[in-house]
Order: sequence, then C-alpha cells, then structure tokens
Amino acid sequence: MRTSMKSSGLLLWVMMRRRTTILLFVAAVLVMVTAMSGQPAPSGASESTATFKQLASLAGEWQATQEGVLVTETYKLTANGSVLMSETKPVDSEAMITMFTVDGDRLIATHYCVAGNQPQMVSSAPGDLTKGVTFSLQRVTGMKTPDDWHNTGLTLMLDDKDHMTQRWTYLYKGKTGTTVFHYARKK
Repeated sequence: MRTSMKSSGLLLWVMMRRRTTILLFVAAVLVMVTAMSGQPAPSGASESTATFKQLASLAGEWQATQEGVLVTETYKLTANGSVLMSETKPVDSEAMITMFTVDGDRLIATHYCVAGNQPQMVSSAPGDLTKGVTFSLQRVTGMKTPDDWHNTGLTLMLDDKDHMTQRWTYLYKGKTGTTVFHYARKK
C-alpha cells in the first residue's frame, strides 16, 4: 500500500510539473507574439521618450549661483542610455543625485536629497523641454516625520541650448516654498 501511495504521489508530482512547464511555455509564446505583433507603442510612450531625449541633451556640466553659493550640476547618461543622472553639488554642501527615467507614458524623477529622503516625482504630461516639463510628487521615502523638509515638485525649462531654469517646490513643517535656479552650460 505504501509503495502504491508513493507511486501515486510521484505520478501526480510529474504531471503537475509537466503542466507547469506547458503553461510557462504557452505564456512565453503569448508574450513573444504580442511583442512581435507590430502594434505601435501608446502615443504617450513616444512623447515621454521624445521628452527624455530632450533631457539627455542636458548632458554636460552646468553652473548657477543661488543666494551667493556656486552650484555645479552635471548630467550624464547611464544604464545603457536609459537613465539620465544629475549630480547637483553646492560648493558648501554634499552632492545630491536626481535620476530621470521613462516609465511608459510618463517620466520619473527620483531625487536623492541631502535631507536624507527620496522624493519620487512624475511627469504624466511629458512635453517640450523648451516650454517646461513639470514633475509632481508621487511619493517620498526616507522621511522620519511628516514635517521633514522634502521636495514636492520640479519644473525644468531649457531657455536655450546653454541656459536652463529649474523650479523646485518643497514642503517643510506644513509650509510650502519654491527655489529657482538659473543654470548656464559650462564651456
């Protein structure tokens, strides 16, 4: 009886294993057929990709003076061109990093702040960088209290090929504020 039960269990296990393998194979085929169907990407996806290409044109070094403090901002494409990394370094402070990526029909900017938090901001209406692209807060991680200082938004505008304006909004102890930077490309 014991041998019979072991055989039945083994047979059931083999059958379930084959069924799982077949289901995985069918799922893989469906994914390949869908990918090769030639269906165009949603129009929003192509807009966000076009806006990301404009953002990529920022690659290089920029400088601004904010309240008498020199601020250097360096843009660099990384991760095989899928991420634009911005390092912002005020002369009198540690560097901050902002990572820009495409996520379907939107752009995401995740800011790694010296305040120790990480606001993730989304632009659900990517557009022309010369008219301004606005990112709004979706979520923030790393805050110790809700009153902690954190960024709530960012608008980037390319004034011309060598001048850029950034408008950062923030929240601190329930009060909102704005900081504007006017950058020039370093030659």
